[in-house]
Amino acid sequence: MQYPEPIAQLIDSYMKLPGIGQKSATRLAFFTIDMQEDDVTAFSKALISAKKNLHFCSICGNITESDPCVICTDKTRDQSHVLVVEQAKDIMVMEKMKEYHGLYHVLQGVMSPIEGKGPEDLNIASLINRLQQNPSIKEVIIATNATPEGEATAMYLSRLIKPAGIKVTRLAHGLSVGSDIEYADEMTLFKAVEGRTEM
Repeated sequence: MQYPEPIAQLIDSYMKLPGIGQKSATRLAFFTIDMQEDDVTAFSKALISAKKNLHFCSICGNITESDPCVICTDKTRDQSHVLVVEQAKDIMVMEKMKEYHGLYHVLQGVMSPIEGKGPEDLNIASLINRLQQNPSIKEVIIATNATPEGEATAMYLSRLIKPAGIKVTRLAHGLSVGSDIEYADEMTLFKAVEGRTEM
C-alpha cells in the first residue's frame, strides 16, 4: 500500500536530512501529522526563517544574521589567534567552554577525495587572504576532527601557512578525562603519547 502523496513527500523531505533513513523519516512524518497545527506552522516558519535570514560571515565563514558576525566585530577578542574549525557548529562548542577568546575561521568541510572535495571546495582561500591582510595574526590553531580527512586537511593547511612565518598549532588529541587506557584504541593512545606535555 502506498502512502498518500502529502505523506510520501514529507517522508522524502525528512530523508534528505543526514542520518535519517526510511523508518525514521516515516516516524517523523507521522509525528508531524499528529502535531497541533500551530506547532507545525511555527516549525515551518522557523525553517523558512533560518534559511532566509542566516548566511555565512564574509570574514570567518560562521553562520550569522549580520555580516560580519558578532565574533569578528568584537574588538575585545584576541586578534592574534585564529582557531580553524570544520563547521560553524564547532564554534558553538568552543564558545561553551568560555576559555578561548580569539577569532575563528570555518572551513565548511574537510578535504575528502572519496567525496570529490579538494582544497578549492573549502573556505581556504579566504583564510590565506585574511592572514595576508592581518599582520596581527600570530598563530593559527587547527581544530579539525581526528579523522583521516581532518588530519589531511590539517597537514595541508600547515604546509600552506607556515612559510608565511605564522605559528601553526593543532589541538591535542588523545585520552579523554576519566577514560581508562585499557579501553582506548591504538590511534587514541598514539595521539595521547604524541601530544604529551611536560609536568
